[in-house]
Amino acid sequence: MGTTTIGVSIAVPEPYGRLLQDRRASFGDPAAFAIPTHVTLLPPTEVAREELPGFGRHLSRVAADGRPFTMRLDGTATFRPVSPVVYVRIAEGGAACGELQEQVRSGPVARELQFPYHPHVTVAHGIAEDAMDRAQAELAGFAAEWTASGFALYEQGRDEVWRQLRVYPFGTEELPPLPHQHAAAAGRPTRLPRPVA
Repeated sequence: MGTTTIGVSIAVPEPYGRLLQDRRASFGDPAAFAIPTHVTLLPPTEVAREELPGFGRHLSRVAADGRPFTMRLDGTATFRPVSPVVYVRIAEGGAACGELQEQVRSGPVARELQFPYHPHVTVAHGIAEDAMDRAQAELAGFAAEWTASGFALYEQGRDEVWRQLRVYPFGTEELPPLPHQHAAAAGRPTRLPRPVA
C-alpha cells in the first residue's frame, strides 16, 4: 500500500486563517498556500497507509475525551536563531494544545519531537532575514480569539500541499470509516505544519 506523510493540527478559523495565510505569502514565504494556518499537534510524519485506520481510531478516542477550549492569539515572537521561524503567539489555549499533542503522539503513530513542544502559528519560515523581521514587526499587533472544537488529520500530497482527511470533533467518537483512497490531487489546501517547533 505504500507510505504517506500525515500530520494533525488545529485549524485557525476564518477570517483569521486566510488573513494570516495571505500575510505569510506577502512576506515571500513560498509555503504559504501549501500549509494553511494551523497549530500543530503532530508534525509531518511518514506512515504506512495500512496504519491509517488504526491511527484514525486512536484520534477518535482522543477527540471523544476532549472538550472545547478557548484559543487566543496575541502578538508575535521568533524561534531565531535556533530555527528560522516567526510566529504568532498563543496567549491562551497553549496548555490544552500541549495535553492534546501528548495524547495524539501516544497512539500507534508515535514520534519524538525535534524541539520541545511550543504551540504557535507560523507566519514566516526559512525566508530572508529582512522579510522575517518585517513579518515579526507587521503582525506584532495581531490578535484573535475563538473556541477550538476539535482537530483534524491531514495528508501531504505529491504536490507538497496539505489536505484535510478528516475532522475529529471533541466529545464524540462516532465517525465514518477512513477512506481507503485519498484524492491527493483534489480539494482545497488545508491547514498543516512543518516540523519546526
